[in-house]
Amino acid sequence: MRFSSPIVYNSGLSSCILRLSYAIQTGKDEALCSELLVKLAGLIPRTEIDTAQRTNNKLVQRAKEMMFGSIDHVLKLDDLCREFGLSKYQFIRAFKSHTGISPYQFFLNCKVEHAKQAIERTKDVYAAVTEYGFVDLTHLNRHFKIMFGITAYEYMSQLN
Repeated sequence: MRFSSPIVYNSGLSSCILRLSYAIQTGKDEALCSELLVKLAGLIPRTEIDTAQRTNNKLVQRAKEMMFGSIDHVLKLDDLCREFGLSKYQFIRAFKSHTGISPYQFFLNCKVEHAKQAIERTKDVYAAVTEYGFVDLTHLNRHFKIMFGITAYEYMSQLN
């Protein structure tokens, strides 16, 4: 299912998803989780779902693979545009129409996901900050909380 715009722009839907995710991750009562799931299911029909065929699927998929594989160094927009023979504006427009977010936001999300995986492996948020190029823990926490509803430090604390 694809939404016509990123769910972060729908505060009710994004808030409900984050609350449900947090309740599940922290082992809250099953009744609360069920209640949140029912509320989420009720919000989805009121959300515009984009069923139109997306264009440039192969281009965007390849760009996403390149960005996900290039976390250790910043993949420049010019390099991506040159790879696909598009202007910056054409590339950004195609990417955003397919994913709902900018190439930069996707790259940042990839960094946060890699940092999350590093935290799971090492149980060290500071190593993840350094390894994935965040300025400091606050920078990682800000983006981590947007994606997962809790800070990286809170996430690490929940790991066994």
